[in-house]
Amino acid sequence: MIQFSVLSPSILLALCLTFLSCEQPSEMTHLFDDSDSIYIAENYEKREFQVPMRDGARLYTAVYTPKKEDSYPILLYRTPYGNHPYGEEKEHYRVGLGPGKKFLRDGYIFVYQDVRGRYMSEGEFVNMRPHQVDKSSSEIDESTDTYDTVDWLITNLEKDNGRVGIWGVSYPGFYTSAGIIDTHPAIKAASPQAPIADWWYDDFYHNGAFFLQHAFRFFSSFGQPHNNPTPSKSTAFDFPESDAYNFFMDIGPLKNVKTQYFSDSIAFWDSLSLHPNYDDFWAKRNILPYLKNIQCAVLTVGGWYDAEDLYGPLATYNSIEINNPTIENTLVMGPWYHGAWIRDQGLSLGDVYFDQSTSQYFQDEILFPFFSRHLKEVKADPMPEAFVFETGTNKWQRFDQWPPRNTVVRNFYLKSRNVLSLTPPSSNEFGADPFISDPNEPVPYTNYNDFRMPRAYMVEDQSHLIGRDDVLYYQTAPLEEAITVTGPIEVNLQVLTSQTDADWIVKLIDVYPKDHQPYPHQPNKTMEGYQQLIRMEALRGRFRNGRDKPEPFEPNKPSKVTLTLPDILHTFKPGHRLMIQIQSTAFPLIDRNPQRYVENIFEASQDDFVEARHVINRSGMSPSYVSMRLLQ
Repeated sequence: MIQFSVLSPSILLALCLTFLSCEQPSEMTHLFDDSDSIYIAENYEKREFQVPMRDGARLYTAVYTPKKEDSYPILLYRTPYGNHPYGEEKEHYRVGLGPGKKFLRDGYIFVYQDVRGRYMSEGEFVNMRPHQVDKSSSEIDESTDTYDTVDWLITNLEKDNGRVGIWGVSYPGFYTSAGIIDTHPAIKAASPQAPIADWWYDDFYHNGAFFLQHAFRFFSSFGQPHNNPTPSKSTAFDFPESDAYNFFMDIGPLKNVKTQYFSDSIAFWDSLSLHPNYDDFWAKRNILPYLKNIQCAVLTVGGWYDAEDLYGPLATYNSIEINNPTIENTLVMGPWYHGAWIRDQGLSLGDVYFDQSTSQYFQDEILFPFFSRHLKEVKADPMPEAFVFETGTNKWQRFDQWPPRNTVVRNFYLKSRNVLSLTPPSSNEFGADPFISDPNEPVPYTNYNDFRMPRAYMVEDQSHLIGRDDVLYYQTAPLEEAITVTGPIEVNLQVLTSQTDADWIVKLIDVYPKDHQPYPHQPNKTMEGYQQLIRMEALRGRFRNGRDKPEPFEPNKPSKVTLTLPDILHTFKPGHRLMIQIQSTAFPLIDRNPQRYVENIFEASQDDFVEARHVINRSGMSPSYVSMRLLQ
């Protein structure tokens, strides 16, 4: 047993809030309140164990068991972010248990584990530990650690009913996915939520474009070394100024990050800088090809406005569907930022309102029945293949496959300057839209200017960029009838550049009519002509022919650039317009492409950052267009 000094509840809460601010949020949320803390203290017993793995390493595991005599299913949560507070005294109980209030009072054994090499667990921690396909009896990965943990729990706990569920959000979502490969027979249900899937794409390199602000914020705290076992937390990075745009501009080229801030302490930043291309290092950290031999029901959850892991849940669901066609496999997508379904009521995000508590609906109507049916054998209707929130109209939809069957693909053409049309240009029509991109004066990606990647930027008004010469836009006429766009969006651009490299950043925007009324959560905020960001994605041009095949552009030679914007389900209402914006910088979310081709952007010097003249061609012979699936 592990003993620690007793702390008051107020100090514990302060520590929890400090933890939430310096690494990734745990599952503790405002959806739990003081009455829940009291209920936990009165109705649960906490025990701490060091659970042995097959190679001899022991993993810290906290078990909260209901005091009432009965048998209960187990809900397991594995995390690299620590399971504070440590200690078995009531002062060291968590302020909430499980993924929601209903679970707390319904009767579960809640198990929390520090993954290998983090906090109070032994062994070596490896970021996104690669899955081992052919293992010897003593070799380990996250699948075996989960298997060994479950085996120990059902053998050694006294009140379990032999049925286990796993869940986790973000990095713990990855541990959930990895933990059900070659599933332990006791695991009956799993819910990977906002799971990391392919780390090259999920968090850091969106089609090769390096997401600087996210990587810096994440590894400035999470990347600090631990001398394990230890309950000590990483300290939050102390930004020297309040202006994120200026802070990252002042750093200069990426190679300065190491010398100015990370010294020798952030090992994974070194990995990022050594592996700017998709190579074997990143391939091993892509869990998607290994999601096989899954023998439990799966509920994968994601948020339409998740700035960190939007790709992960969509790709995880799809990979499980392909590799495990006989199991129950459901996708849930709601109008949420990263983990909002357990951290927020989900009524709104920034300026946009959703008309209902989407998180409460998810908790009560989707997540709770899912685990109840599989872990307690409670009768409930089976889940649909996809349970998806339709933004724009603000309603939940059920589909028997994702993307939905009843769609038609339509091409929206960059018809002329500022015009987006379903009518293609004629064969003899020619047009081109040039713009100057200067990496020393990059386009800001947000007006919030928050170091923590403001959640609301995913729905932010884009009208402040319309007057910039380095941002192109194309929009339809006001719609006469509603259009519902679903699934991924395919972008096909005919481009050229005066330099040897370029980023291409494409946005889909919902332009509100001039008479749009304020939303009820912000009655004094005008929404007239609001240009709501629906989806944005980037491609670093060097990867236009494959993420493992970087190559420079030939200056002023026409090239084709294609990229995919992640899935949506959004209705553009009558009177609204569809808009496409195209730019080459979105700083500091995305690092500045020097635009002079260098083998490794982490080694670029200031002299490599040069102006470029980029051109979007839109002739009838080689049109630029965006393909969308319209729901019928």
